[in-house]
Amino acid sequence: MSRTNFETLLEAGCHFGHLRRKWNPAMAPYIFMERNGIHIIDLHKTVAKLDEAAEALKQIAKSGKKILFVATKKQAKQIVAEKAAAVNMPYVIERWPGGMLTNFPTIRKAVKKMANIDKLTADGTFANLSKREILQISRQRAKLEKNLGSIADLTRLPSALFVVDVLKEQIAVREANRLGIPVFGIVDTNSNPNNVDFVIPANDDANKSVEVIVDICCTAIAEGLEERKAEKVDAEAAGEAENKPRKRSAKARVEKTETEEAAAAEATETAEAATEEA
Repeated sequence: MSRTNFETLLEAGCHFGHLRRKWNPAMAPYIFMERNGIHIIDLHKTVAKLDEAAEALKQIAKSGKKILFVATKKQAKQIVAEKAAAVNMPYVIERWPGGMLTNFPTIRKAVKKMANIDKLTADGTFANLSKREILQISRQRAKLEKNLGSIADLTRLPSALFVVDVLKEQIAVREANRLGIPVFGIVDTNSNPNNVDFVIPANDDANKSVEVIVDICCTAIAEGLEERKAEKVDAEAAGEAENKPRKRSAKARVEKTETEEAAAAEATETAEAATEEA
């Protein structure tokens, strides 16, 4: 089943690549033609690749793992923040913190620092500090929130990276490659697709193009999460059903014991009565 169609991508302008002089020859298999010095992306291949990527993302979400979205370019920031937050996935839309993946423990320390500042605020420790110190700590907290607030819940390395514009986010892609984390990426004609595991050949500059692709991927993630939830409910129901017969058998054992005891008592009474008569 295809999640999208040719017309949707065409209307969104997903087929517009970059100027021919800016192209990356590795993108040749995904280029349909050249028009007025601009490369046109083959949308039939985009549809196939997008379906493949969406299905893989769905399976990752279904297994309960996290996908980190990366989009620091102006046109994609807001779109990615909204869509990723809707499916409860972490995202980076400000500057990529160098070593975010390869030096993950340091990033976690910075996130913990943010939590500690919040703790100080809550327990009233701030009241004992000078105005200048409070101002400095508040500024530090705001800076940390801006850069790392969206990954505060990411307690371990993500299982996949979703990147808008792999050329701009090449440091993030390189870090993921080094750690063997699969990369899903919107790849334009000026980028290198060789470092991307799931290539989505498309225009990564137009808002509409980015929105359509990210929306399809996030819908697939939402499906995976729903299926996971449904399986959990089914497993719990099956567990309860398994326990019920056991409870019944325990009850039956109690009843049986009571019956046996009553029979034994009756036999004793009969024997005593017979002895008395004798």
